Amino acid sequence: MNCILIDDESAARIILNQLCLNVENLHVVEEFSNALQALKYLNKNKVDVIFLDITMPDFTGFDFIQTLKNPPNIIITTSEKDFAIEAFEYDCIVDFLVKPISLPRFLKAVSKARTTTSPTINTSVSNTDTEISTKDLYVNIDRRLIKINLASIDLIQAKGDYILIKTEDKNYTVHSTLKKIEDKLPSSLFLKVHRSYIINVKKMIDIEGNRVLIKKELIPVSRSNRSQLKKRLNVL
Repeated sequence: MNCILIDDESAARIILNQLCLNVENLHVVEEFSNALQALKYLNKNKVDVIFLDITMPDFTGFDFIQTLKNPPNIIITTSEKDFAIEAFEYDCIVDFLVKPISLPRFLKAVSKARTTTSPTINTSVSNTDTEISTKDLYVNIDRRLIKINLASIDLIQAKGDYILIKTEDKNYTVHSTLKKIEDKLPSSLFLKVHRSYIINVKKMIDIEGNRVLIKKELIPVSRSNRSQLKKRLNVL
């Protein structure tokens, strides 16, 4: 069984190499300090297993998985326990190992990889799934998945490494990016009007110059997004 290691920390790759030596017929054919290098390799080569770190500069482990058309079995190796829920949204991930990794736990993960047929990411969505996804959004807060009704969202604001989701009843602070949540929102209801703001277009009360009024809050509208906003208006 051929595998590759992807981790930006050299010490982590050394440890993984040592762990792999304890498994018969598990061969490390390459190792990479970033996911982009691994992508180039996989364009020309096939492997059975990928040991993948999540938190890496520029291109995360999740970004990497989403670029693969036919991913092999993937075993996550990370120091971040909070990624566990998101990781298992991907069918190709067969196990999630938290550093420091013990040998018994490593052997268990490899055993799973041996007995699991390499899947592909399922891009087809049933009508039922589409209906659910356009009504609700689940956010990870304190290791809990909290459901938010999309129609109740007034606006979403970027705040550094977090986003603030303001709804009719409550506000939620989530560790995410505006780009990531934008991809999950229905374009029929939401529009990015500024690099720091996404608004629910049905919650607009007034437009004054380069600002939109939602409840009592004035949201800036950037010049590049102004034309898109005007197209969404039913102007008399």
